[in-house]
Amino acid sequence: MDKILVIDNDSAVHRILRKTLGSSGFRVAIATDGNSAMEMFDAETPRIVILEPRIPGFAGQDLCREIRRRSETIPILVLSTAKAEVDKVLLLELGADDYVTKPFSPRELLARVRAAMRRLNQEEDTPANTTFSFGDIQVNFLSMEVSRDGVAVKLTPQELKMLRFFVGNQSRVIADEELLRDVWGDRAQPESRTIATHVLRLRQKLEKDPTNPVHIRTVHGAGYKFVK
Repeated sequence: MDKILVIDNDSAVHRILRKTLGSSGFRVAIATDGNSAMEMFDAETPRIVILEPRIPGFAGQDLCREIRRRSETIPILVLSTAKAEVDKVLLLELGADDYVTKPFSPRELLARVRAAMRRLNQEEDTPANTTFSFGDIQVNFLSMEVSRDGVAVKLTPQELKMLRFFVGNQSRVIADEELLRDVWGDRAQPESRTIATHVLRLRQKLEKDPTNPVHIRTVHGAGYKFVK
């Protein structure tokens, strides 16, 4: 039985999630503050984390960052009353996989959880090299480390996720819609400008000449193509 760690101090939310997720075959663990959440996370690593960022003990951003530091792959689903786009984008940048705004539909949340579980199972079932190099760039996807001529390059979790998708789809044109679906998971429905911004940042960090990219190329009117 897959375990879901819910980090939220709202008892009403606890009841809804225990009923919704429990009746669908998931085992639900509840943490009401950041410190106990990390203790529970370390004691028995869950398959999915559902996180309310406005919780005692940790700032939501720090908690999201800490979970992602301990696990690159565990899906983090944010469940929050915050509706500002900046809050959503920031948490997604720090490694969250999805964002649902309160009040929420239990059926929709369950669908998001199942979708995250399918993506996780697919990733685990698909053999993938943990290291990759192109040009003067070396990447270790397992340790989430990137270097350029031996010098560390700092990528955000979302930038690393996008790079991994590009690497896994070399020489193929990838449309914005595919990136939204497979890298963002349709979460928070970011605009194409968000994708363009991430591509620009990757080029600035990884290309010798970001204005004339060799590896992350634009195919005008169609999308992007990664070339080793």
